[in-house]
Amino acid sequence: MNTATERSIQLALLVFILGGWQLGVSAGVIDVFFFPAPVDIFKQIITWVTDVNFYRHVSITLTETVLGYVIGTGLGVAAGVWLGLSRSTARILDPFIKGLNAIPRVVLAPIFVLWLGLGLWSKVALAVTLVFFITFFNAMQGVREVNPVVLANAKILGAKRSDLLRHVYFPAAASWILSSLRTSVGFAVVGAIIGEYLGSSAGLGYLIAQAEGNFDAVGVFAGIIILAIFVLIIDLILDVVENRLIKWRPNAADGRAT
Repeated sequence: MNTATERSIQLALLVFILGGWQLGVSAGVIDVFFFPAPVDIFKQIITWVTDVNFYRHVSITLTETVLGYVIGTGLGVAAGVWLGLSRSTARILDPFIKGLNAIPRVVLAPIFVLWLGLGLWSKVALAVTLVFFITFFNAMQGVREVNPVVLANAKILGAKRSDLLRHVYFPAAASWILSSLRTSVGFAVVGAIIGEYLGSSAGLGYLIAQAEGNFDAVGVFAGIIILAIFVLIIDLILDVVENRLIKWRPNAADGRAT
């Protein structure tokens, strides 16, 4: 099945779902109070997009997401590589890491608001906690999966610790790290939105909370769709970056290296 056929099937599924939804609303089978008509949702999205003030909300959410994503992935990769190389330190810190990871992130939101206020950084901190552990565990596991034969050969050739990190550990862990980077994008958005939802005066989460408070299902669904498109765009960017960085990855079509 070629790419054009796959895209055609995806488009047909989208038309089928939205068309069936619209027909269900028109026939009275679907209650518009809970599931508004796709046409009304689309009109609400157009109204927001054509409003200049809407982009202020988008920019705030984007800033919180990017900061939380960058800080969370940076700390996660650094800590994961460090504990992946230091097994004894990892064993010492293991119960503390598991305990922190077991804390539901949502309950941290009020604490961050108390510490950092209702501004930007409380949302960034929540996004960091969601992103950190995903990249941390993947980076640590990727470092530990390094082929010991390759590592021994590099040491025999006189590679220093910095050379091992650059030419052995990071390339071996790249697929693990990049996989976690794509997964953590959605969590960075979730952290920013939850923070805005609980307390803010701007942002996409604020718009969704306002719509919910007014029992405006159209606005809620419109905000959800915009967030989904937002994450898909970021995922496409990461897909391009991944394809450029991991050129040796096998081709799914024929099993050969790209």
